Amino acid sequence: MTPAAARLDPAALAAGRKRARATLVTGVALGSTGHIAAVTVATLVAQDLLGSSTLAGAPGATVVLGAALGAVLLSALMAQRGRRLGLSLGYAVGVGGALLATLAVLSRSFPLLLLGTLFIGFGNSSNQLSRYAAADMAPAAKRASAIGLVVWASTVGSVIGPWLVPIAGALAMQAGLPMLAGPYLVPVVFVGTAAVASFVFLRPDPYDLADVDSISNVDVVVSKDPVVEILRRPGVGAAIVALIAGQFVMTLIMTMTPLHMTQHGHDLGAVGLVLSGHTLGMFALSPLSGRLTERWGSVRTILLGSAVLGVSAVMAAVAPPDGGALLLIALFLLGYGWNLGFVAGSTMLSERLEIHERTRIQGAADALIWSAAAAASLGSGIVMAMAGYTALAILGMGAVVVMAAVMRNYRREVAQDVRRGVADAAELLDVEGPAGLAHDANANAHENAGAEPPSTAA
Repeated sequence: MTPAAARLDPAALAAGRKRARATLVTGVALGSTGHIAAVTVATLVAQDLLGSSTLAGAPGATVVLGAALGAVLLSALMAQRGRRLGLSLGYAVGVGGALLATLAVLSRSFPLLLLGTLFIGFGNSSNQLSRYAAADMAPAAKRASAIGLVVWASTVGSVIGPWLVPIAGALAMQAGLPMLAGPYLVPVVFVGTAAVASFVFLRPDPYDLADVDSISNVDVVVSKDPVVEILRRPGVGAAIVALIAGQFVMTLIMTMTPLHMTQHGHDLGAVGLVLSGHTLGMFALSPLSGRLTERWGSVRTILLGSAVLGVSAVMAAVAPPDGGALLLIALFLLGYGWNLGFVAGSTMLSERLEIHERTRIQGAADALIWSAAAAASLGSGIVMAMAGYTALAILGMGAVVVMAAVMRNYRREVAQDVRRGVADAAELLDVEGPAGLAHDANANAHENAGAEPPSTAA
């Protein structure tokens, strides 16, 4: 337990954690609402400013780049100053980005739009990093549920955000502003509220409310181990591979599905229905993913997620061009397969790291996740143009196979370590007897504490 948490009585500690969790969930719900409203119109604004669709995808790319930068920079700040300041600042930067994007629409400046969307993406990093703040405050047995609850909060944004776009556009026109300026005022209000709520109500800081399972040495403020050494620890690299691969497969197939459907005669209503099903799969069942992770363990849940992703890729590949029902099921499963890996992978990463070094690696992992999303988003158009939509599903299957292979290899390594430990203990018990085994355990405990083992001369 941290020194700050140790000064609180159990009732005050429980109340502080409850308030912090509620603030994190509220912040993600508000932040995702504003973010999704903004990105919904990004391509439309770009096309309107340029008069062409050639660079209409550029704002989407800058949103992803901003998220990657935010993950790294905000995590570094959190490691030094705490979660509260990092999350509040991220949301505040997102508000600044929305204001710049509004100004871009008014001044018809495409470069200013790109800068604004970069900052909007930066602000979305606070949404993503909030799941780790919730995990810090939960015991190991409940950490996956804590992450799942925060991820679930994005369901609010996925439902309300697009619905607010036409309303905000109409209100903007009544105020004498361009219609496309209205949606960027949504994050000003919602993300701004998330920034204020995080700054006011995340007291004490989630670090100071961290569960004892998150901390092995309260004197450690920032780990001195190089990042490369941390990544070599058992389970850390495997968790990051699972997170990256899941994001890659999901983005690869999802990005081109609307274009694939419209090319084969589906109207925008059908496209919207399929994407709504996909979003529902991504977020709505997050609490279930958390419970499965706690019951089965992170590795088995990630393997289940990879299997669901594989099934969804096959269904997308074989779906007839004029059949929207099969694509609807495929995209729902694509979203839920990603969710299983995202919740379980985030939990696995939290379990393998000390609390303050955890912040550094989690930020780096999120930056890699967003980089994978950018690569998949940009590459999906090229692959589809050259080989078609089915090729995307086949490429996605390849990434699923890699993810499953990494996790199975990690399971074998863990099993070998367990067998080796049992064999060593049995050998020691056979040679030295119970007294020798107890002395060895006592010596190891002193060694881990930085002290010399006690003498047995007496």
